[in-house]
Amino acid sequence: MILKLAYLGDAVLRKKAAPVTEITDEIKQLVKDMTETMLATNGCGIAAPQVHKSIALFLVQMPKFEGEEMIDLGPLKVYINPKIISYSEELQEDYHGCLSIPGLQSEGILRPARVTVQATDLNGNQFTEENVGPDAIAICHENDHLNGVLFIDRCSHHYKKDVDQVLRKIKKKFSNK
Repeated sequence: MILKLAYLGDAVLRKKAAPVTEITDEIKQLVKDMTETMLATNGCGIAAPQVHKSIALFLVQMPKFEGEEMIDLGPLKVYINPKIISYSEELQEDYHGCLSIPGLQSEGILRPARVTVQATDLNGNQFTEENVGPDAIAICHENDHLNGVLFIDRCSHHYKKDVDQVLRKIKKKFSNK
């Protein structure tokens, strides 16, 4: 089932998400529905707060490219109660989009080039993995959602001033959805 998205201005996007205490059938169904929602909206990641669930859960499915051509979607990864335990000092610049702020792409945002994350998978197994490049950026972006942070919070004051009217229009357009 495609879930209703939370958009810029929705209070759930600014809350710190609560830990998942048990992996229930309801959580498993939520992951299925979030996956369907993410794919239907051409996303490569989605966090539970983006579908009005303030719990520490996100999904990432990064596309794989050969040159400029997308050849496949990578594996779907489920992160329950994630914690980023290390960040590289090396940074990389990337442009962000977000399902909760449709139609707006960020200025270049500096993010760690490498992150190590600990989390629990859908089967209740804890894991630790290192992510680099676009995967690291996606992990940081989705993890920010669990802490009430949006990509626009990481943009320069100058950029925010430049897109203020666009942000207002997005808030107004989606405030009733």
